[in-house]
Amino acid sequence: MILKDFYEVSHTKKNEDLQLTTLKVNKDHEIYNGHFPGRPVTPGVVLMQLFKEEAERVFESPLQLVRADNVKFMAVFDPTDHDELILESQLEQNGDFIKLKGIAKNNKGIVLKINSLYKGL
Repeated sequence: MILKDFYEVSHTKKNEDLQLTTLKVNKDHEIYNGHFPGRPVTPGVVLMQLFKEEAERVFESPLQLVRADNVKFMAVFDPTDHDELILESQLEQNGDFIKLKGIAKNNKGIVLKINSLYKGL
């Protein structure tokens, strides 16, 4: 976990090729002191990192981002509004590479859509 104490996995469920992971985000994490005071917003790069960490957890291996395509930030994730974030990940391994197609959503709808490629280290 790149950001210590930023989140904890509260639930994981796997359906065929879809991994559903519910994260409880720490609304009091220090990252929100600067991004932004009085109106916490989870940085987009942090949302992208959550998918990488989820793939690392599933495959039990450190990964490096090779490419991110079609990254679309659809809404702001404010943890004081609702501290749960659901990651829907379709993961496919091909040799040393892992393809991920993901959607992050909260109680209001989709926050992020991402297609990414990782390489095992």
